[in-house]
Amino acid sequence: MTTSELTLPQDHVPAPAARAPRRRVMGAGKQMHAGPLTYVVLVVFALVSLAPLVWTAMAASRNNTRLAQTPPPLWFGGNLFKNLQTAWDQAGMGTAMFNSTVVAGTITIGTVLFSTLAGFAFAKLKFRFSSTLLLLTIGTMMIPPQLAVVPLYLWMADLHWSNHLQTVILPTLVSAFGTFFMRQYLVQALPTELIEAARVDGASSLRVVWHVVFPAARPAMAVLGLLTFVMAWNDFLWPIIALNQQNPTVQVALNSLGTGYIPDQSVIMAGALLGTLPLLIAFLLFGKQIVGGIMQGAVKG
Repeated sequence: MTTSELTLPQDHVPAPAARAPRRRVMGAGKQMHAGPLTYVVLVVFALVSLAPLVWTAMAASRNNTRLAQTPPPLWFGGNLFKNLQTAWDQAGMGTAMFNSTVVAGTITIGTVLFSTLAGFAFAKLKFRFSSTLLLLTIGTMMIPPQLAVVPLYLWMADLHWSNHLQTVILPTLVSAFGTFFMRQYLVQALPTELIEAARVDGASSLRVVWHVVFPAARPAMAVLGLLTFVMAWNDFLWPIIALNQQNPTVQVALNSLGTGYIPDQSVIMAGALLGTLPLLIAFLLFGKQIVGGIMQGAVKG
């Protein structure tokens, strides 16, 4: 019997395999589209986030008598620019804005620079007691800052720096949180092989930091810079102790608007609006770069 004569019974012929269901695979260049529920949730969150700012602007456009009435105003009035001018003159906002810009900008640059260098050292360099020093650095975050006010003020008084901007700048140039934040980022984002390749090519330590560490840490540096600038701009406790009304920051200057037998709430709200506007302008100007840096770090990570 030849091979061609070999046949199988009809009931033993294998049935064709069932076709697997086709899956829709999204192409690399296509974008995911959000549903209606996503837009509703985003709109609700945006409205809730903007509500305090909108209320501040509405209160700043009214007068003190209208703010004391019930129900409170739910729309803008006609006194906004008048109250802004009053707050600017009474609080000396010109000097305060300049001082806050110098203080917040210097603190931001110093914190980002020193935190990146220290974070790189803890993340990629090997030296004795590195783990102990890192634990001590993290442990300083558990100490309430109010405990350091008295000895810090005595120290600054001995240096004859009272009522000077360096009294506010110097104690906050280094951040334990910033060091830990940059260390955690660089552990994953900066390959050790990249540093070793730079060393093999003859790069010095300074060149490694400038051409390897800083480019890799740029997304985290942008986020840390934004957080540091906001915290330094809004800081009140230490500046109100170290500075006076003749050389104030914005938050110290706003404190003078609440004095008097009957504080004018509309002028106070106008001053608060003036103090918030630089932060909004900074985010509008640099928000795209900051968000882009965050997304770049997420993709690389």
